[in-house]
Amino acid sequence: MEMADLYRRYSGDVRRFVTFLSGDPAEAEDVTAETFLRVWSTRSELRMPTVRSYLFTIARHLYLDRRRGRPETSNVEDRFADPAPLPDTVALKRRELKAVMAAVRRLPEVDRAALLMRGVEGMSYEEIAASLGLGVSAAKVKVHRARRRLSAACRGGEEES
Repeated sequence: MEMADLYRRYSGDVRRFVTFLSGDPAEAEDVTAETFLRVWSTRSELRMPTVRSYLFTIARHLYLDRRRGRPETSNVEDRFADPAPLPDTVALKRRELKAVMAAVRRLPEVDRAALLMRGVEGMSYEEIAASLGLGVSAAKVKVHRARRRLSAACRGGEEES
């Protein structure tokens, strides 16, 4: 597959993944571009069954490299406002989204990445495991625990042990 075809096919997935990781569409654009630049510059043969996991792995590492030394902040809640016309509905949805995004940001990074790969990107546990350098069972556990923590946080309760 040519680089242009690879970019057309997977750039949206990579950009969306990094946007959810970072909460910043501009940063997601930068990381996506750098991800494909890295793939292009390696000139190694890509295995198509695992190319998506490979791209997500590169994007995640680039995101983490960029985050080193920066405070953990995100403005995701301001970028996804509900367009509903009723102000009370808008306010309620905004509070709910803000609470969910805050809960997602509190998850450990690897748990957050696993959850987003599974829930948003629809990746298989095998793809998640390959991307995060985990076993398949560990990937399943990461997603399950992240869902459980997120659910508990959204209910306003503490996570069950």
